[in-house]
Amino acid sequence: MKGWMGKFVEIDLTDGSFFIGKTDVDFAMKFLGGRGLGVFLLKKEMKIEPFDPRMPIFIGSGPLAGTPFPSSCRLSMVFRSPLTMTVFDTEAVGDFSVRLKQAGFDYLIIRGRAKVPSLIRIENSRIKVEPCHALWGKGVNSTVSSLNERGASILCIGPAGERMVSFASVSMDGHTNFGRGGGGAVWGSKNLKAIVVKGRGKVDVADCDSLNKVQSDIMKMLNASPFLSGKSGLINTGTLALLDLTDSRRMMPVRNFSATWFPETGKINAQEMKKIYGRRNYGCYGCPVKCKKFDLKGNPLPEFQSASHLGPLNDNDDIRSIYEANLLCNDMGLDTISFGGTMACYGEFRQKFVTGSQLVSFVRKIAMKEKGDGESLAEGSARWAEFNGCKELSMTVKGLELPAYDPRGAYGMALGYAVSNRGGCHLRSYPVRHEILRRPVATNRFSFEGKARIIKIEEDENASADSLLVCKFLLYGAGIEECARGLTSVTGISYDAQDLLRIGSRIVLLERWINAENGFSKKDDKLPERFFNEPGSSDDRLEIPPLPEEEFELTLQKYYKIRGCNENGVPRDEMMDSSGAGK
Repeated sequence: MKGWMGKFVEIDLTDGSFFIGKTDVDFAMKFLGGRGLGVFLLKKEMKIEPFDPRMPIFIGSGPLAGTPFPSSCRLSMVFRSPLTMTVFDTEAVGDFSVRLKQAGFDYLIIRGRAKVPSLIRIENSRIKVEPCHALWGKGVNSTVSSLNERGASILCIGPAGERMVSFASVSMDGHTNFGRGGGGAVWGSKNLKAIVVKGRGKVDVADCDSLNKVQSDIMKMLNASPFLSGKSGLINTGTLALLDLTDSRRMMPVRNFSATWFPETGKINAQEMKKIYGRRNYGCYGCPVKCKKFDLKGNPLPEFQSASHLGPLNDNDDIRSIYEANLLCNDMGLDTISFGGTMACYGEFRQKFVTGSQLVSFVRKIAMKEKGDGESLAEGSARWAEFNGCKELSMTVKGLELPAYDPRGAYGMALGYAVSNRGGCHLRSYPVRHEILRRPVATNRFSFEGKARIIKIEEDENASADSLLVCKFLLYGAGIEECARGLTSVTGISYDAQDLLRIGSRIVLLERWINAENGFSKKDDKLPERFFNEPGSSDDRLEIPPLPEEEFELTLQKYYKIRGCNENGVPRDEMMDSSGAGK
């Protein structure tokens, strides 16, 4: 095999045993790696409760990791979410994906529950599960510092994961996070604190000359992209540049999505963050974009989603509290989007949003599940709101807190949120590209016309990218065609763009089928009523009306038809068979 290492390891934490098996070539070709392969391999176990020891965790790389293909160092984790109860995959970027392949493995499957707090060490074919009592209770930064060694990469959880907070995250090397869905809580339920991996192998490539040509072409495209390489592009400013953009388009989520414009955005934007903390680029392994920014002390600066949800969503214009809450969420192991969304629901219910300093203190309260508000809010906004009789204040889809684009300002995003298999998410599809960034072709953001087909195509493209484990920002400069060329060069197997879209469609259908087996259907493909009944912020130059509900419902049915589902959103048997998704 080229690209794939040809082996995987399955570890049982209950007794510390492990099994090394061969990666199935046919499955790898049909599902690539990462998200797709993980969902396929775990599909029969996705009815198991998330905290049941029998529920496995998949951690896998993609066939391009460890090669010169740009931005291909992402890592995928697949599990059943304790927050949403959906099939769930989440990604982080860093060295682990490459180190895992250098150790000789395409993916890990972790089962069981350790009797005591434990960690996994992998160095080439040497695999060991060992107790780590001294690390239990430590934050992410202390854990990484304690385990750090030359040539190794580390995944770990913080106190929030240990206490099984429903939106606890998993950190990679202390820099990036598997944030969404509560993967950290699943680790905590297994008494798994960390995984350390290192290796000395290399990834074989079928055609190095061809891959070098693809790499050169991609770099030219990235350099020509204003969104990536422009003065205010991601390379220079980071994702925080989107804060001003969404606010100017009047689609900034403000005060728990009750407004869409935040007059104090200028106090917390990328320019102010740089002025106070300085800014340095941080590049993931092999990434030319370097969208992540660190301060001059080496601490990660808040990205767009985090700054939005710790700031305007909670009516907070205190830039220092946004910075501090972001750092503390990372160290305690909490997803910033779900934390911010849960606090905003809490604030609107109380009719008083917490202050910036109070917001920082709530990070620790929730991560430690302190009695009272800390313990109850640790379940996420959907369960908290239902318990308190205010379900309408939870801005979620399928229990997952919505990210930082108000759907009233981008109708494609509204549909994308609703049909997302993992819950309210902007990364299953990303119509913001054409509705707001106007790339590659501008579409009317206040219309549902054509959006059903666009969302279907974007879901397929993104599912393929998540399985190749290339950064989605790569697609804003290059495209799925270059990914297919790169995959062909690495593996020696011929792929084109249509092949990757078919693979993506196969993955999305399989996820939707798994969710249907767990009781999900059209009743769950819906947005909070607020977006259909209340307008956003308007001024003399722009009006943000409520979403037209009848048009939304018609477009949803169009999406089901195009996707190959019945009117209840469940994939048709013949579509599952013809797509190769199987059952």
